Amino acid sequence: MSRLALLVLSSTAALPVTAHAQEVFAGAYVHAVDTPLTFYTGESGADIAAGYRFAPIESLGAIGKPAPYLIGSVNTAGDTSFAGGGLSWTIGKRRVYLRPAVGLVVHDGPSSRFDPVRGRETDLGSRVLFEPEIGLGYRVTERLAVEASWMHISHARLFNSKQNPGIDMMGVRLGWKIK
Repeated sequence: MSRLALLVLSSTAALPVTAHAQEVFAGAYVHAVDTPLTFYTGESGADIAAGYRFAPIESLGAIGKPAPYLIGSVNTAGDTSFAGGGLSWTIGKRRVYLRPAVGLVVHDGPSSRFDPVRGRETDLGSRVLFEPEIGLGYRVTERLAVEASWMHISHARLFNSKQNPGIDMMGVRLGWKIK
């Protein structure tokens, strides 16, 4: 297991539970799902992700009061793991809700990788990547929620206009509100 993976797990697990916190979450994802936003990277396995979502920022009401979050994801096959943070929104106050988010992550994937069969680079192009995600959630109780979630990491062709494989992850996560 890489040093970044160990750091991600330990730092996420060690986050303090304070009155300002909103939620802790954890989930399991299929790594490197084939979607129109990505191409083959040669990666596989499953991802275990965990994070901490803070209370919404009331002063950002003009953009929907996003909640800052920290996230870490460890790939069980030894492929790309990452850690970072961003902003998430919760749309819907009833049992079913939508949770879009956007963040930045740092990953431990290879800095150079080439697929000779397909004749293209398959590294992620930059150590720092964008991390958009979306979850469809269901509030089981006042404090417990379950979400079907999609996460994507890539550099959006900002660092190399011809190459941007990206990685998509799809899975399920649980959220637990902290009072």
